[in-house]
Amino acid sequence: MQTALADRIYSARRMSGLSLQELADKMERFGMPISRQAIHQFEQDKSNPEAGTLLALAKVLNVRLEYFYRETNLLLENVEYRKRVKLSKTDEVAIHEKARDVLERYFEIEELLDSSMTFANPIIDFQINSPEDIERAAELIREKWQLGTDPIPGVMEMLEERGIKVLEISASESFQGLCAYVNNTPIIVVNENDNVVRRRFTALHELAHIVLRFGTDDLDEEKYCHHFAGALLFPAKSVVATFSEKRKKISLAELMQAKAYYGVSIQAILARLKILNVIADSVYRGFIIWMTKAGYRKKEPGQYPGEEKARRFSQLLYRAAAEEVISLSKAASLNNQSLTEFRRTLAGIGEGTLS
Repeated sequence: MQTALADRIYSARRMSGLSLQELADKMERFGMPISRQAIHQFEQDKSNPEAGTLLALAKVLNVRLEYFYRETNLLLENVEYRKRVKLSKTDEVAIHEKARDVLERYFEIEELLDSSMTFANPIIDFQINSPEDIERAAELIREKWQLGTDPIPGVMEMLEERGIKVLEISASESFQGLCAYVNNTPIIVVNENDNVVRRRFTALHELAHIVLRFGTDDLDEEKYCHHFAGALLFPAKSVVATFSEKRKKISLAELMQAKAYYGVSIQAILARLKILNVIADSVYRGFIIWMTKAGYRKKEPGQYPGEEKARRFSQLLYRAAAEEVISLSKAASLNNQSLTEFRRTLAGIGEGTLS
């Protein structure tokens, strides 16, 4: 069995997306030449790095030295990446390791404060067999969670309040989101580099994978999860109230206004209008073609002024530090910061984030 140190070196390299040779090259540029074979020996637990080498590895791999000494037995299960999105194996591994690192710290602070939460699927007995079932599932979620028909101001906080852990990690633009489980706790991971509207939609798309139960295997689950995210963000009653039941034409100004209010993309709004038969397929296709030619498919016009942030970890961490449940140095370590950085964060000088 490998020691925790060997596993940590291996995980840190995978998290960085570096091959053994690439890490060796970076170490040489850092002024600490070491062969790829020697690094491999560390990872295989056949030799241990000296203190100076380990410190250099931490610097090069962008982890704190404490990372190498943290015990780990956390396992992500049922990991489900967004289908039809091409991710390299290196990217997948890096995302997996980053999520695991964040979750280890998240679970640790929960245990220290005895503040773990349990998720209960409010529509576990509801089966999906048609698009109409998706609309009803979104309505049921809003009813069970008492969301009404108003815009959801903080999607990630809403999910966290109900026992789902939401993580924001930095990844390539090919990655949007995934869902997984750790000890029966559902996990949603989104790309922090995406814009706020996309992150909101992605989080609810992944929620769909968690809560929806499909009656048959021949349904297009990705399409249905997209439908669910749009329906939860912009309920049918609100769509009709905003645009009326039937429209022959639609203006960009109307779409931008709805985007700013509901925090949903123009393309998703158009999809809602088509699904609910507010506009004909021809109107939808025509608008999408026009958006493509105008370059708006990649960079939409209009802004959503709201914020979207997963905050529960930071809240627990600040509470533990303020109540002296843990030392400031321990809190800094859990937040991947130096003690000086964390003191500034706690004083409100810097923004505290889970990174």
